[in-house]
Amino acid sequence: MAGGPLVLDSVTHLPSEARGRVALCGSHGGIYSAWYAAQRGVVGVVLHDAGIGRDRAGISGLDWLARIAVPAAAIGHLSARIGDGADCLARGVLSAVNAQAASLGLAVGMSAAEAVERLAAAGLLKPPLVPVIEEARTTIAEAGRGGIRVLALDSNSLVLPEDAGHIIVTGSHGGLPGGKPAMAVKQPVLAAVYNDAGGGIDAAGFTRLPALDGRGIAGATVSAESARIGEAMSTWSDGVISAVNDTAARLGGRVGQSCREFVEVVRAAATRRIA
Repeated sequence: MAGGPLVLDSVTHLPSEARGRVALCGSHGGIYSAWYAAQRGVVGVVLHDAGIGRDRAGISGLDWLARIAVPAAAIGHLSARIGDGADCLARGVLSAVNAQAASLGLAVGMSAAEAVERLAAAGLLKPPLVPVIEEARTTIAEAGRGGIRVLALDSNSLVLPEDAGHIIVTGSHGGLPGGKPAMAVKQPVLAAVYNDAGGGIDAAGFTRLPALDGRGIAGATVSAESARIGEAMSTWSDGVISAVNDTAARLGGRVGQSCREFVEVVRAAATRRIA
């Protein structure tokens, strides 16, 4: 193997040197994360099950990786914090494995540390051939009165500088990567919606919200049972708000609203404030 195992808070942090290596990432185990890891050339990966959630979306990436012969596993959301690679390695316990990982001896109940060791010892050398998938970035609502647009992003990593001042609806989890406030969102958006990844141990699935508060950004999560993690349009169409931060609450955001209702309330309040 070109180097030892990588331990990262997010698959989006995988460097070019990841090709041909094994990685443990604190990202959810949905298809977007699986694809991202595969296209970076990893030969085996451990992700986070994000509470598994609606349609088992939190581990759907494992089956996707099986189709391109990449061994993969997910750790349970009640064993380690999502978005925290070091904690996933230290406390993580596997909750799901794909067929390729099982053939290498990985099993539900195994520690993440042992799983990574087994993958690294397997001598996996050939990076996969990765199908092309769309990096979903969709404009849900064009700028109207107040000039505020609403965008659907399958990953928080797809935020662009021109999104500043607008509302993003994401498929990403609501955990704060590495516990670093600067990682909450790259741009000063007006509001952002995430998936709560089942909450999980230490309520990790909500930790992005206070970091957004600190920057005056309205933040909310939808329940993992209501919307498929990794799919922004499911957040938008299916999501039910499970938590809001103080900034969002001041604009009228409430637990129990649909994602659509939350966005419209926040957009309307911000428009009045601008006017």
